[in-house]
Amino acid sequence: MISAVVRTTHNRGFTPEELAAQAAERIVSAADSTHPAIRDQAIAYRELIEQLLVEYMKQAVRSDRTTVYNALHDAGQPELAKLIKDL
Repeated sequence: MISAVVRTTHNRGFTPEELAAQAAERIVSAADSTHPAIRDQAIAYRELIEQLLVEYMKQAVRSDRTTVYNALHDAGQPELAKLIKDL
């Protein structure tokens, strides 16, 4: 069964940490009725997955900013490009 969950932020987007936590919850779960030892393993695995996702999401953000920086710089907007780079 798929349930809908709505999450919002105020005046900002989601951080890599927030998105990673949401993704990890969807990737790894354990029912309340699961044996405690197995549930503990699932929770530990979910935490590892979350940390891995955070690192890759941060890398994706940096990579995208580099792409935007280069596009702006190549378009003759070095000041705007620097602002993006400094975010």
